[in-house]
Amino acid sequence: MILVQGWDMIALRYRTMHQRVVDELGQRIVRGAWQPGQPLPVEDALATEIGVSRGALREAVKALAAKGMLQVRPRTGTRVLPAEQWNHLDRDVLRWQQAGDPAALLRDTGELRRIVEPAAARLAAVRARPEDVRALYAALADMEAAAVRPGRSGYVEADIAFHRVLVDASGNRLLGSLGRAIDIALEHSFGVSTQTPGAAKGSLPAHRAVVEAVEGGDPAAASAAMLGIIDAAEREIADSPGTS
Repeated sequence: MILVQGWDMIALRYRTMHQRVVDELGQRIVRGAWQPGQPLPVEDALATEIGVSRGALREAVKALAAKGMLQVRPRTGTRVLPAEQWNHLDRDVLRWQQAGDPAALLRDTGELRRIVEPAAARLAAVRARPEDVRALYAALADMEAAAVRPGRSGYVEADIAFHRVLVDASGNRLLGSLGRAIDIALEHSFGVSTQTPGAAKGSLPAHRAVVEAVEGGDPAAASAAMLGIIDAAEREIADSPGTS
């Protein structure tokens, strides 16, 4: 048991250190410390500056290359790629963008929601299984309970769960994966929109309308109710203390 714990601690320390280096480089890239096409500093110098080994730096560079942020080529070095080539659905990239340019992330999230969620609600009204409807009602009940708690504790988590269940209920596996990929963006968006007084309670009837339309097999009503939720969220974000 002691040996297992020892290996667990080594693995945890490695993961933590690796993530620290990935975060450090990723945040610098998002902030524009190196411009697209610009090479990273010499490996030895950058490793010394960050305080890690060259091996740890190389592993972090590989991780960022997999996210589409860096290009590694022999003899020409490691260069930053344009933002258009980044994987913007990657959870780390979303976190860095949230910290670096939250207004742009809110805008992009709202536009993506308009494309995805009304269509997902329409499909859910046709394809949802009884267990999907029960899961939607359960998530709605969690939202209703959280909305009246002091500080609305747990409301954002329940709201995210509702939207995740809805996208899964569409029966489209690609949409389901997309919905799970943008959890961090939704968390950021909901966290801002629900700071507007009355926003949490005010959104509950529209969420219930979505569930009832899905349960009743009414695609048009489900899509319209979801679009109404997105419209309201955009108004709440514009009025939210979190964007001032």
